[in-house]
Amino acid sequence: MRQRPLDGITVISLEHAIAAPFCTRQLADLGARVIKIERPGLGDFARAYDTRVKGQASHFVWTNRSKESLTLDLKQPAALAVLRQLIAKADVLVQNLAPGAAARMGLSYEALSTEQPRLIVCDISGYGEDGPYRDKKAYDLLIQSEAGFLSVTGTPEVPSKAGNSMADIAAAMYAYTNILSALLLRGRTGKGSHIDVSMLESLAEWMGYPLYYAFDGAPPPPRCGASHASIYPYGPFQAGDGGTVMLGLQNEREWKQFCVLVLQNAALAVDVRFASNAARNEHRDALKAIILEAFAKLSTEQVLARLDQAQIANARMNDMAGVWAHPQLQARQRWQAVGSPAGDIPALLPPGRSNAFDYRMDPVPAVGQHTEAILRELGQDNAAIASLRAAGAI
Repeated sequence: MRQRPLDGITVISLEHAIAAPFCTRQLADLGARVIKIERPGLGDFARAYDTRVKGQASHFVWTNRSKESLTLDLKQPAALAVLRQLIAKADVLVQNLAPGAAARMGLSYEALSTEQPRLIVCDISGYGEDGPYRDKKAYDLLIQSEAGFLSVTGTPEVPSKAGNSMADIAAAMYAYTNILSALLLRGRTGKGSHIDVSMLESLAEWMGYPLYYAFDGAPPPPRCGASHASIYPYGPFQAGDGGTVMLGLQNEREWKQFCVLVLQNAALAVDVRFASNAARNEHRDALKAIILEAFAKLSTEQVLARLDQAQIANARMNDMAGVWAHPQLQARQRWQAVGSPAGDIPALLPPGRSNAFDYRMDPVPAVGQHTEAILRELGQDNAAIASLRAAGAI
């Protein structure tokens, strides 16, 4: 087996929901050993979000493959002692518990780094470890609201959240890249570091364009559904067979090509109402009616073919079934089977195909599946394990 970038790195994660699990799953993809600490019995509450994947939760199977599950009731001293043994041998500790919970257990960077100067500690929270919002509860939709995402997403009448957990994903990605950076830095200095990742700050970074668009009190980008706020035509248009095509024009050359080759209406290219992007934007409704009338006579495939012929950027608006069957993902062999407590399930390989190593694609664990093996690794014998289990500590 070819060496992976994080082979030999051990990550302990006090994680639930999405942000921390998605971060640590990506560390596992690169070869890290990730030990996920779960509550005895129920485990991570994300396991119960739904039952869509052979009785398992869709969020959970997505973010938790290639991990080991260790159940510990951290309210019990014996369980906390086991966790401390694990951390003593670890490279990275990740946690997204309630604000202050890890510190109250003596698991802050300040408390741990005195004995483990090489340890990297990554705390993920809604608003960060200080400031007036530090103790506020933070769920993905709430952060989408606080970061202004909802104000620029949706229709003019109705703001809309993203259909995926944008704030959680943003925080996970910044936690992941910060941990990789910390490992690189430790390789040079020999010292670990503390990483404080905020969901608000992560999503606010992704809001850079609308923030600067509204710079110095200027009006923000209007909500335009799936259309572009200032370029037209740029957005979804329905074909005659009911399919939806997404297209985007960028310049006047493409506008002429669109009129001649796609709409097959050369006269439209010199219509003064549509002589520039500003004019087309001003007369959106009239131009939309013309486009829809032309597309109504065509199938989705015919519209896409004409757009390709005109070299105009386009895409099919796929549903989930369309993405599962996407020919490009199939051609590049991006789907791979991974194990789970309910049997094999398909999983996408991580983005970024490397010629140097293969991603780790190991099973999604059952609750506490690795508890006994990890305890034995720490030197616990049958009697000690039985005692922990009888006390409900594991």
